[in-house]
Amino acid sequence: MAENLETGQIRLDKWLWHARFFRSRSIASTVCKARKVRVDGTIAAKASVTVRTGQVLTFPQGPHIRVVKILALGTRRGPATEAQALYDDLSPIEAQKEALKEERKTAVAVREAGSGRPTKADRRATDKLKDWD
Repeated sequence: MAENLETGQIRLDKWLWHARFFRSRSIASTVCKARKVRVDGTIAAKASVTVRTGQVLTFPQGPHIRVVKILALGTRRGPATEAQALYDDLSPIEAQKEALKEERKTAVAVREAGSGRPTKADRRATDKLKDWD
């Protein structure tokens, strides 16, 4: 398949790997095959979908949803600084991290009395009530 130099296109899984979003090309391919990547709003059903500069990709990466615009195709999987020049991040992860922290703060797990297994404090209170030593 003629890639980036002749046609200005590259396989989706290969670009995701070049841009260092995934550790290996096979992981990038698996995400693509699972239909979790969108190219300009359309679901990419295969890893062999070709992408070019100017297109917008949306895909999950860990607990975050990444939205990136392709600025360059790249010729190799280089260092992180080189990889960051390949895309423009349209959804900063910092904002998503802050939202996750706020969600975790409000979702405090409170155990209702009498539900489930008693805690150590509950057991001690029961023992004190029964006068067991």
